[in-house]
Amino acid sequence: MKISYKWLQRYVKQIPDPVKLEVLLTDSGLEIEGLELVESVKGGLKGVVIGEVLTCVPHPDSDHLSITTVNVGGENPLPIVCGAPNVAAGQKVPVATVGAVLYDGDNSFKIKKSKIRGERSEGMICAEDELGLGVSHDGIMVLPENAIAGTPAKEFFNIEDDYLFEIGLTPNRTDATSHIGVCRDIVALLQQHHNLDVKIDMPDVSSFEIENHDLPIEIEVKDDYAAPRYTGFAIKGVSIKDSPDWLKNHLNVIGVRPINNVVDITNFVLWEIGQPLHAFDYNKIAGKKVVVQKLPEATPFTTLDEVERKLSANDLMICDGEKPMCIAGVFGGLNAGVTEETTDIFLESAYFDAATIRKTSRKHTLQTDASFRYERGADPSITIWAAKRAALLIKEIAGGTISSEIIDVYPNPIEKQEILLDLDYVNRLIGKNIPVETSKSILKSLEFEIVAEEENSLKLLVPFYRVDVTRPADVVEEILRIYGYNNVEIPESVHASLSYMVKPNPIKVGNIVADLLSSNGFAEFMNNSLTKASLFENFEDFNKEKFVHILNPLSNDLNIMRPSLIFGGLESIAYNQNRQQPDVFAYEFGRTYKRNVEVEDMNILRRYTEENHLAIFMSGNKTTENWQAKAEAVDFFTLKQTVHQVLNRLGINLRKMKSNVAKSSYFSEGLCYENYTGVIVEFGLLNKKTTNIFELNQPVYYADINWDNILKSLTKRDVAFTEVSKFPEVRRDLSILLDKSVSFAEIEALAFKTESKLLKHVSLFDVFEGEKLGENKKSYAVSFLLQDKMKTLKDKQIEKIMSKMINVITKQFDAKIR
Repeated sequence: MKISYKWLQRYVKQIPDPVKLEVLLTDSGLEIEGLELVESVKGGLKGVVIGEVLTCVPHPDSDHLSITTVNVGGENPLPIVCGAPNVAAGQKVPVATVGAVLYDGDNSFKIKKSKIRGERSEGMICAEDELGLGVSHDGIMVLPENAIAGTPAKEFFNIEDDYLFEIGLTPNRTDATSHIGVCRDIVALLQQHHNLDVKIDMPDVSSFEIENHDLPIEIEVKDDYAAPRYTGFAIKGVSIKDSPDWLKNHLNVIGVRPINNVVDITNFVLWEIGQPLHAFDYNKIAGKKVVVQKLPEATPFTTLDEVERKLSANDLMICDGEKPMCIAGVFGGLNAGVTEETTDIFLESAYFDAATIRKTSRKHTLQTDASFRYERGADPSITIWAAKRAALLIKEIAGGTISSEIIDVYPNPIEKQEILLDLDYVNRLIGKNIPVETSKSILKSLEFEIVAEEENSLKLLVPFYRVDVTRPADVVEEILRIYGYNNVEIPESVHASLSYMVKPNPIKVGNIVADLLSSNGFAEFMNNSLTKASLFENFEDFNKEKFVHILNPLSNDLNIMRPSLIFGGLESIAYNQNRQQPDVFAYEFGRTYKRNVEVEDMNILRRYTEENHLAIFMSGNKTTENWQAKAEAVDFFTLKQTVHQVLNRLGINLRKMKSNVAKSSYFSEGLCYENYTGVIVEFGLLNKKTTNIFELNQPVYYADINWDNILKSLTKRDVAFTEVSKFPEVRRDLSILLDKSVSFAEIEALAFKTESKLLKHVSLFDVFEGEKLGENKKSYAVSFLLQDKMKTLKDKQIEKIMSKMINVITKQFDAKIR
């Protein structure tokens, strides 16, 4: 939000200097993010003075240069060589003296003493464009004869510097979207902290009067919910032209481009008081009737930017007797605006429903100064005042007469918000006893009306411009920010209550896994919870009916809450690979969302479900190429090892989990682990159908860990220390011939089922397949690690265990021991 210091000075005379004002406003909650000196002419014409050309003779060595002497108010005239064809003795001209800096866009050059073809030159007689005062370069500027030599050009051309405040405006402070709105806070702060008797000098509109009824107009509001108040009248005989310099300077300094005098005045009033206005060409209004209504779905309408838009049935439109003219509160139409041919205008000043304007603005992706204010909540009480203010400025600058009655359609006047404020609550919430009179003084300075006062409470009426103040806590905030946050002392003691933290602590467990992954070279992704439905619609795993749609999406790319973390991660991988970062190891903790279509309960907690997930992504090489070894690509077992690391770190027993083939359609191969809580993790290689969505040119491995089920699986006791055994481990190996359909996981599970006490570990160290083994056969070399923590194992005991193991494996899998 940009605010001009000189503009503020129009309304508050005893305003502090810009640096002090920056501190004052920031302390009150209007945080100043930047303070910038703005010059209406770059460089401020420093070193440029008014000069009088005393003599002018042709240069002896040039047919287009002249040698002049110029009086600039000093003891001696300056010799200046000039190349302008219109220079002549007796002229008053602007002169850039030695040391002055002139600008040409972003380029600059400094005036120095020089010799031009042998003749001394100690300055420069300037053209318009060289000073930044215009675009003409036909010759030097010739000033009026009454210009006085030696006068600084800044003073002669009335060049004013200004300071621009950049306010980091919070969404609730719609009252501070104008200069008078900011002045309200300045006045309250000066009264509270400097004991100054100041007030806002509001522009006088008492001279407004209806001069004739030459331009009759009718207004009909068909939707008084979306348009609670609509005000308008006609002005006859205006002259559309450029705005005067003072008006253009005011708009330029805050970054608003001047267009013409009438449009500039509506913008000026908007930035002055915060009330959007719109001027229509009266003669283009069919039937001389303005109708405020909503039109059928998909009605075409061409806006000022010459774009044809399809309207929503919820868009509020300003129409005439035949056609739409304007998207209410958002953007004007192409065929009803003010042009150079306009002579009569209809001036609109309205109060529109904030939600209606916000939905329209988002749907059409149109963010304008008017919609910015309307969608945050405008002041319904100032429509007539703002219209009168604009009308008087139009008469002053563009001429014309007020040629119709003020039509104010306001069927259901809005009442001021009433709040009962407990003064003990004020002190309790702030943490300091603030005198009652101080609180009352602050509230009055902010235009809160105290309608009743009891022993320990105040009944207040909130001013219309503070649409965000709806409860006692909001009033306390108003008192505190003017009183000063810095004036509330930090207490010497801190009072706190003990809180019970559930076990296992989700935050602590999450940090354990995040530290594990980060220490193993993984980066953390943080993707948007909003995504686009089209990514999920082609996968049978995601039911479209269960999507959680956004009612007012910012765009089609952000129209649902994510049902999975997979595509956010793939988009991030694509972002990295497109920037020559092919090796990506990343994880993301996040929530997924779905709608429970079978639940019709109005309770939102039952209609929607949130799940916590941990996603792990791998792509590229796990080791980089060096002189000693080649680069090694990520594979399925790299991901599997990481998944096991996470589960082992949390003390989750892998032996008690059921292992199946991954069922999700986006995997080309993978595994799924389940236990009594449900699916724990599904992981594997993503198929090309999935990776091609983001044009990924290398394999991506993905693990989806159900974090809620992980937390349910954790025991409530910490992992205990186990002493290193004093007795040795014994290893026995078997070479097993079996069908290709038998997985190692099945052998491992059967082995632990057969011997659960002494068997510590089973591993696969070789796999062989070939024609000699037979059709659909393979050979596994499997090691079995045995250990008794209480004694040394004897050979007979070991042979007994291994014999039992061989019998079970051969019978269960129709296998042979080689």
